[in-house]
Amino acid sequence: METVNTDDIRKRIEELRAAIAENNRRYYVENNPVISDYEFDMQMKELADLEKAHPEFASPDSPTGKVGSDLAERSSAGDGTHEFAQFPHKYPMLSLGNTYDISEVEAFVERARKILGTSFTFCCELKFDGTAICLTYRNGRLDRALTRGDGAIGDDVTVNVRHIRNIPERLIGSGYPDEFEIRGEIYMPYKAFDRLNEERLRDEDQPFANPRNAASGSLKLTTPEEVGHRGLECTLYHMLGDNLPFTTHDQALKAAAGWGLPVSDKRKICTDISDIEEYIGYWDTARKALPFATDGIVIKINELAYQKELGYTAKFPRWAVAYKFKAEQALTRLLSIDYQVGRTGAVTPVANLEPVLLSGTTVKRATLHNAGQMQLLDVRVGDYVYVEKGGEIIPKITGVELDRREPGTIVPVFPDKCPDCGTTLVRDEGEARYFCPNSDGCPTQIKGKLVHFISRKAMNVLAGDATVEQLYNLGYVRTPADFYDLGMEKLLTLEGWKERSARRLLDSLEASKKTGFGHVLFALGIRYVGETTAKSLAEHFRNIDALMKAGRDELLSVEDIGEVIADSILEYFSKPSHISEIRRLEHAGLKFSMDEDSGPASSALEGLTIVISGNFSISRDEMKELITKNGGRNSSSVSGKTSFLLAGEKPGPEKVRKAHELGIRVISEDEFMGMLPASHTPDGTADHADYGSLVTQPTLF
Repeated sequence: METVNTDDIRKRIEELRAAIAENNRRYYVENNPVISDYEFDMQMKELADLEKAHPEFASPDSPTGKVGSDLAERSSAGDGTHEFAQFPHKYPMLSLGNTYDISEVEAFVERARKILGTSFTFCCELKFDGTAICLTYRNGRLDRALTRGDGAIGDDVTVNVRHIRNIPERLIGSGYPDEFEIRGEIYMPYKAFDRLNEERLRDEDQPFANPRNAASGSLKLTTPEEVGHRGLECTLYHMLGDNLPFTTHDQALKAAAGWGLPVSDKRKICTDISDIEEYIGYWDTARKALPFATDGIVIKINELAYQKELGYTAKFPRWAVAYKFKAEQALTRLLSIDYQVGRTGAVTPVANLEPVLLSGTTVKRATLHNAGQMQLLDVRVGDYVYVEKGGEIIPKITGVELDRREPGTIVPVFPDKCPDCGTTLVRDEGEARYFCPNSDGCPTQIKGKLVHFISRKAMNVLAGDATVEQLYNLGYVRTPADFYDLGMEKLLTLEGWKERSARRLLDSLEASKKTGFGHVLFALGIRYVGETTAKSLAEHFRNIDALMKAGRDELLSVEDIGEVIADSILEYFSKPSHISEIRRLEHAGLKFSMDEDSGPASSALEGLTIVISGNFSISRDEMKELITKNGGRNSSSVSGKTSFLLAGEKPGPEKVRKAHELGIRVISEDEFMGMLPASHTPDGTADHADYGSLVTQPTLF
């Protein structure tokens, strides 16, 4: 008999716990998973099996007994998200047990029958692939919206949820309880997801990996209006409250629909495992034509009394289980490969495919990412390849069916010259992609920069790719400054243009002259300088001349500016053509300095780096502006450079904990207002205070 090495078992358990914790963080916090749901679920299953077989290694901290949490620290530097106030859930918000094996669904059904000892029904529903939400309605009005959080506490995203179009602010009809919770999923339909990623790619932002990640990231944006722009939708599927007047889950959902709440109409009441399997089989195929992502089926005991009798584990309800579909792939032939040049000069190989239906859309093209990925896949023109609709606008090739490789397939050769302008390609150290260095002479890069300049997050000019293509082809626009030389006469020569459309473009160009310095700096398209970095540079240097004169060390002193960004800025301003372009834009009337009234109102906070957390008597954006106006600097995370943590109501526990560890002062809103000149506080009544006299022990909340 083979002897089991317990040290090996313990080590494997520790490895799995660490891997699951890291993948949980990437999934819930960063919205950037690096493994598939199936791989993650298999890790969790292996850990649960090992812990069951070896209870001596059990731990209360094991992820098998905890709900994945999205309450970790968030930074506004990368994706516009930030920490939200947190509130406890009235009822624990747990996960669902899941399986990919129909025999485990059969075991779930049989186990419930044995425990209950009577007949009952099942409510089968689609499992929406989004991010969980809990809505509380009081007296018919939306009162609060919380994320799942860690199951006990959630982030308050009420302000953002009010901008999701199908979530009602006020219920219709009558008969709803004075107070109840209803839970569901916020998701992003494919159409909105594709549009969002197109915008992100155009702005040189990293595209979201899938609609679930896009929904989760969008729900925690700092700008509620932007949440509304993202096209999120909601489906609700579970009601909770004291003394609800329903006997079944299905009755509760029908009532919710009658009150104007978004409830899926695709659920079905089943009486046995045969009905359940039929429902699963139907949707395993039919889901491919849905306009949104669904990754499985949820099977629930329909009768509420029996749900209560079955109860819960520490992590899952015993009265429900999720059957998950495996990731959808399609197999099709690779016909040819194009090499596309992006705005920054990156050359990306794109496969042309025989059309194939995948996740509700017909796929004809798929990305191969870069030369290294092509070699890793050993892909050839003529191969049959597996395609998944990953997160990008263009789906991705994940593998090659070598058994179907035919004689005559062609090994692709990555070009050594730009396919657009013929310039020899380069690859920077540490970069996976090849670039065309002819940034000011390559037509594709020029047009990409023009599109970026007029984009919504930059100058917000009412034009798009097609207009830029027309203007470029006619020779009217080669650099951003050329937009401001356009007139009615030139625009009316564009095919299909009338006076009204020309006037709209000219008016939007005139309006763009009011755009702030930070957005203008972003619009220039300096490599690696995103929207947030541009804002930091504008606030630090105050005008374009100071920025152009800055040396490497001064650039590195700006928060979030590293060596790569600093070198890119220096290279950009070293070119006379760029300086000339900026002067033309200045002459056209664009703002290349901060407004006078955007300068410090006082120097009360000069030299201080401040982190804020929680809710205040004014909005968080107003609080940040108050810090800047009085000479301080906002930071998104607590570090040794932090001067103090400004904590309002319900501050983030992780930030408070870290401040404690580092000995950073934690002050209240009243203490903070006391540091400012009375004329520079919101109500003009603050007393003067000396920062140095503040207590050194953190204030507890």
